[in-house]
Amino acid sequence: MAVTPDLLPFAPPPAPAAPYAPGLHILATFRAPAGRLRDAAGSQQFFGELVARLGLTSVGEVYHVFAESAGFTAVLALTESHLSIHTWPEYGLATFDVFLSNFRRDNHATVRRVYQETLAFFEAEEQHYTEVLR
Repeated sequence: MAVTPDLLPFAPPPAPAAPYAPGLHILATFRAPAGRLRDAAGSQQFFGELVARLGLTSVGEVYHVFAESAGFTAVLALTESHLSIHTWPEYGLATFDVFLSNFRRDNHATVRRVYQETLAFFEAEEQHYTEVLR
């Protein structure tokens, strides 16, 4: 007797893979001394060293200093995603965000560390803080 597909034992479909949780995104606003908020060159050195020390991979960056206030905008593209900062020294404020993907490893603790070290570098006082699980 030949075995036909309709006579084979029933096999349940494979279990679905666990849902992918892309990572943690922190969005914040902080107060800081105007001198820190004008220090684009120091910030560039700080972020470069921080990215390297934490084992992240930079794939490009842009820093732009505004002539009117000497505030700056910086965006660092990372293989893991990005971080950005926008400063307004005339108001003593900065907005900051960092998102790291969990594609290769769980980066939740690293995202929080980037944020905490950024606050320390800028001698900042947190005003608003949001965590978004992607």
